[in-house]
Amino acid sequence: MTFAAPMWLIPGGVVIAGLIAALVIFARRRRQALAQAGLPLASGRARFAGLWLVIAAVAAFAVAVAGPAGSVPVPHASGTIIVAIDVSGSMGADDAEPSRLEAAKQAASAFVATQPSSVDIGVVSFQSDALQTSIVSGDHTLAAAAIARVTCSGGTSLANAILGSLTAITGRDVTLPEEGEEAPDLGYWGSASIVLFSDGEDFGEELQAASELAQAAGVHIYTVGFGTVQGATVNVDGYTLRTALDEETLRAIAEITGGAYHPPGDETGLEQVARQISTRFTVKNQELPLGWVCCGLGALLLLAGAATTLWRTGRLL
Repeated sequence: MTFAAPMWLIPGGVVIAGLIAALVIFARRRRQALAQAGLPLASGRARFAGLWLVIAAVAAFAVAVAGPAGSVPVPHASGTIIVAIDVSGSMGADDAEPSRLEAAKQAASAFVATQPSSVDIGVVSFQSDALQTSIVSGDHTLAAAAIARVTCSGGTSLANAILGSLTAITGRDVTLPEEGEEAPDLGYWGSASIVLFSDGEDFGEELQAASELAQAAGVHIYTVGFGTVQGATVNVDGYTLRTALDEETLRAIAEITGGAYHPPGDETGLEQVARQISTRFTVKNQELPLGWVCCGLGALLLLAGAATTLWRTGRLL
């Protein structure tokens, strides 16, 4: 149990201790007076039962003021989405307004904003390597902030984008096996999906193997294209390069993993992604305020104390 304002327990404890001391002293003096007068002694516990109940009520109210809360296991249905954003140099091309990367960031931010709270989101930016820029979390503002920070640099490896996303999903370092070795068993992650924002240009040789690894783990990859098939020129590290949208590669990734390809401007298709995710049931500890329980208990004890005193003495005081 935790308390929002534990400092209130101190004065509450002082008041309760004072009430108990006063009641004990009063009961002792009463017994002494009755003994001196030669009168029979009634059961002290029974006679003062009402007052003890009232003190217990005060204790319950004191705890309520401190703002108690308890950790309660609650079933939770959730899915996981990794937003993978291509930040390679080719994403700086201007055949999308204002550039491929800026268009991808806008689309990714809009996508994150529409996701329900039951979906946990992480962000991976990639070029020749993949970097997890936002951990998987139910706090979607973290993902939105990570998307806003990404900038263009380097080459492209869609395979590393997939491996980096699988690492974020599984919580373990995922790499492709060496030649002759078996692919790692990642388990089944059917409640997780990757949404990959890219122009599809890839200079790696392991894309097929990485896609099959995701497919074996039950992870669907939804690809979103940026740019045009006609292409544009872009300046990367002082070199002018020709770059174009590679829809064939993006479609192949989606088909292997059971996802879908969404061409540029297909916002309606993106809205369907979260609905296609299979949710998983987990148990999470949730803080439950208990002040109302303490107040209710205090009220019941106070009523019980008053009723007991009235029944035994015929008066409340």
